[in-house]
Amino acid sequence: MRFGYFTLSDNAYRDNRRAPNQFVADIIDEAVYADQIGLHSAWIGEHHFSTLGVLSCPDLALTYVAARTRRIRLAPAVTVLPLHHPIRVAEQWATLDLLSGGRVDFAAGRGYDRREYVPLGVSFDDNQSIFEEGMEVVRRLWSADGPISHRGRHYAFDDVAITPQPVQRPIPAYVGSFSRPSIELAARLGCGLIVAPFAAALSFGGLRQVAELYHATCAKHGTTPGRLMCSYFIHFADTPAEETAARARQIRYYRECVIPAFPGDPATAPPSYRYFIDMVARLQTVKPEDLTENSVLLGSPARITEVLQRVEAAGFDEVILYFNVGLKPHAQVKDEMARFMMEVAPAFG
Repeated sequence: MRFGYFTLSDNAYRDNRRAPNQFVADIIDEAVYADQIGLHSAWIGEHHFSTLGVLSCPDLALTYVAARTRRIRLAPAVTVLPLHHPIRVAEQWATLDLLSGGRVDFAAGRGYDRREYVPLGVSFDDNQSIFEEGMEVVRRLWSADGPISHRGRHYAFDDVAITPQPVQRPIPAYVGSFSRPSIELAARLGCGLIVAPFAAALSFGGLRQVAELYHATCAKHGTTPGRLMCSYFIHFADTPAEETAARARQIRYYRECVIPAFPGDPATAPPSYRYFIDMVARLQTVKPEDLTENSVLLGSPARITEVLQRVEAAGFDEVILYFNVGLKPHAQVKDEMARFMMEVAPAFG
């Protein structure tokens, strides 16, 4: 099993003195450091208008990272595809694939925050349909040997071929998922899948059940399964005091960043987001002792290793690790990244 660096650039905290531009600079430094210490990949999220995170252009950030690294895979986590025209998305990530020597992993989702949709004039209520069509268009443009035409509900064009072409034919593609429809879409398209363990436990019972659903749906559609990935928050804690502080940091992230972004009102949540209502209700009442391996890697290297061994046994190929959550200081983030590679990663070869 492989491991990557992951961030959503969370900065929407009360009384936060960390400037957004400084946090973006920290993230770039952490992603370059991830390459230096041997992490397999760097996954940078897309957020707009500081609703949760402050990094709106993962493609540009990762292009800068690409120029300063040689090995690490480069990926959005995730591109909020309905907010962009799929032709432009295909061009941007194909260009980065060329510039990086074929190091792009592309992941897309539809997001969860209506506030990111409204200023851009995109329908939040209809974003599942927009996302599905956009994902098909992007992948067709990457794999086509010549111009293609498309006539759909949301996009229509004739005789389009993108330049440059990607080095990888095609670029590995993933769907970021919280729900059954997204898992089934990934399987139908033959894409890999990225899930959050918390959502997997709440909606399906756990990561193993997600893997079983994904593989069964691939078999139903006759597609070859892609790689399975999940994301984890991670905090090293060697003493009770450090564990208490880490749990408080994680809960603050849920209450101040996540709950305002997730669709939690039954009166306004679109049908395709109703499963979020239960998630928000649970997060509103979460207590420190509720933070289990279903959402957070927390504790000693041995404890973290045990949890990740269960993830590997469930059939997952890669875990992307959210080190810099909850206003964790930049120096501490880098220390924990190095510690992970020295004290946990060797257990996985």
